[in-house]
Amino acid sequence: MVGDLEAGGPVAELISDWRGDPRKDALALRLCGALHHAVLTGAAPDLAEVYPKSLNDWDMELVWPRAQPFLAGAEDRVRAFIQSPPQTNETRRSIALLPGFLKISAAFGKPLNLLELGASAGLNQNWDRFNYSTSGWSRPGSSNVSVDTNWQGPPPLHLDTDIEIASRAACDQNPLNIHDPAAAIKLRSYAWPDQPDRLRRFDAAVALAREMDTQVDRADAAEWVRKKLMDRLEGVTTVVYHSVFLQYPPAEIIRAITTAIKTAGSNATEAAPLAWLCFEPEGLFGGDNTLPRMATRLQVWPSGESSILSHSNGHATLVEAIDGG
Repeated sequence: MVGDLEAGGPVAELISDWRGDPRKDALALRLCGALHHAVLTGAAPDLAEVYPKSLNDWDMELVWPRAQPFLAGAEDRVRAFIQSPPQTNETRRSIALLPGFLKISAAFGKPLNLLELGASAGLNQNWDRFNYSTSGWSRPGSSNVSVDTNWQGPPPLHLDTDIEIASRAACDQNPLNIHDPAAAIKLRSYAWPDQPDRLRRFDAAVALAREMDTQVDRADAAEWVRKKLMDRLEGVTTVVYHSVFLQYPPAEIIRAITTAIKTAGSNATEAAPLAWLCFEPEGLFGGDNTLPRMATRLQVWPSGESSILSHSNGHATLVEAIDGG
């Protein structure tokens, strides 16, 4: 694609007038998603013949000669597709969040009131029903969704803790309705087609979300979380959580979200505690912003105590635990 862009080919025609930041807008992923989407929907049968699902020994030397003419001949379709921000809704990230949920449940001993920000289609709302496994530890769930990773460091504490969910809610500025087959295909298109395990996990997570009638509110995260935190009840632990979300909103929205959570934290009590659990670039919270590394961060109130539980890459294929939680 880079070569085609420099040569003034169809890629250049599609993105030369892009007004945003191509890197922050994940423009390359949008284009790749457009190609995968065309394969999944049957719009590009010639391309589908050389994609990994159809050809085990696929090779980019076979793919690109068919991808390039498709981009040239389906310019309107591709241009329309790339207008929407990519949403991967990667369920593997939940294994990096799990130690935080376990620690919260063990510490407060109350049902959890879950509030997820930037939830996309809401697949990670069902994290407590996933099956988790690594070479050193596991936690069985109640679904067909299996999440694994290369786990380095101590295993999570409280693995046998019973987690009770009092309520679940989530928001996204542009949520995808997982109950709509077309929306599910669009979401699936952003997973790399040569990662069959990830695609199987996605399919299982979609089936679970449909079974549980998972819903996501269309809302601005800052205003949504502010209102939700004003209505907290005693007897439950409210947990605000998100994964690979906070790096995308404008700076003023990030400040508004942070202020809303910390303001609610200052009013938290032992009867109505609050926790903020996230999986985000470590630079957002004062860590090393020169490394492309994610950190799982937990802060709880009324104590205000904060800690970093682990470091990871963006898709949590490797998790380096700092402590067991």
